[in-house]
Amino acid sequence: MDTLTAYALDAGLTALPPHLPTLLASLAFFTFVHLVVAPLASHAFFPDTYGKMGRRARNNWCIHVVSQAHVSLVIPLALGCLNLEALDRDRAFGWEEDRVGRLIAVSSGYFIWDTVDAIINFVDIGFVVHGLACLAIYLGSFKPFLAYYAARCLLWEASTFFLNIHWFLDKTNRTGSNFQLINGLFLLVTFFVVRLVYGGMYVSYQFAHTLYQVRSQVPLAYIFIYGGGNVVLQGLNWLWFGKMIEAIRKRFSGDTTVKTHTSNGTAPK
Repeated sequence: MDTLTAYALDAGLTALPPHLPTLLASLAFFTFVHLVVAPLASHAFFPDTYGKMGRRARNNWCIHVVSQAHVSLVIPLALGCLNLEALDRDRAFGWEEDRVGRLIAVSSGYFIWDTVDAIINFVDIGFVVHGLACLAIYLGSFKPFLAYYAARCLLWEASTFFLNIHWFLDKTNRTGSNFQLINGLFLLVTFFVVRLVYGGMYVSYQFAHTLYQVRSQVPLAYIFIYGGGNVVLQGLNWLWFGKMIEAIRKRFSGDTTVKTHTSNGTAPK
């Protein structure tokens, strides 16, 4: 632990050392779910589906189980971080040791797992980049920097809960079912509200305003990386929203050949 603490301090992540145990526990938990819990539970509850899959397909299935576990943990944690006075006073550099530190440590552990899996079970370079980018952004909150927005951005994952269910319904021969239709409506509404309206309009405007206010206090690279990254992500959200509408439309018009591989529940591809 002392070695990791030294690395964290050298990297300028001064708020990270107290949360290293939580981060490592998170990494161990999601790895355990991936390698042990998901395979055993899937064999027990979905023997006809999971049991007939090849190695790569089984891994993709287990990835979605881990993604669902992450969402189920971080959404309640993120909701508990929305009204913290310490962060609201200083949205750029404010920090709250207990709830926010725990939230970001849990998600950082998840994104370490995500990145390692994307490398070991390589499918596409985009998944590796996605994991690394998310990991870098959330670890950066431990400087501390923009921790106020970390909880708000993690709320975007609420739509992932329904996207994962949609994916599992496809894999268990429930494509076009009433359950999938209802879940699909929840998916579209949640994605639109939390990612496009709340995230893309409300939070992104505040985010850009905060970056502008501290532009002389941080390296110019931070402005381009964080500001540009947010613009790209919002553009991708609109692209994914259009793809989800088209995918759901095809499922209920009799076309069941739509691809449903996801980057840990982010969007259909």
